[in-house]
Amino acid sequence: MTSAIVAGRDTGDMFAAIDAQDGAAFVAYLTEDAIFRFGSAPPVQGRSSIQAAVEGFFATIAGCKHTIFNSLRQDDTVVCEGEVAYQRHDGREVILPFTDVFEYSGDLISQYKIYIDVSPLYAE
Repeated sequence: MTSAIVAGRDTGDMFAAIDAQDGAAFVAYLTEDAIFRFGSAPPVQGRSSIQAAVEGFFATIAGCKHTIFNSLRQDDTVVCEGEVAYQRHDGREVILPFTDVFEYSGDLISQYKIYIDVSPLYAE
């Protein structure tokens, strides 16, 4: 399954924007003052700063594909569990488990936290 539909909130289009490495389309799912944290990196706030951060990350990979295995909702919080297959610039593929936590404000995400260890992606 590549989409998580939880209580009417479909994250599939957002993950498709990420997999297409489309930073502008991705940040459209976030509030203007959203907070984004990727793994152990410091949090980034605001759409333009988040877009710059994710586009910087996209430059380090050749591509990615997310697969969602499970999703849960509690009030305005959605948790997705899955795997992401990263394609490195050297042609190797690295598959990593992740958990995302989305805190919604209305229909947009105000806090997006990704729990992942990306160190294998950059290992020789």
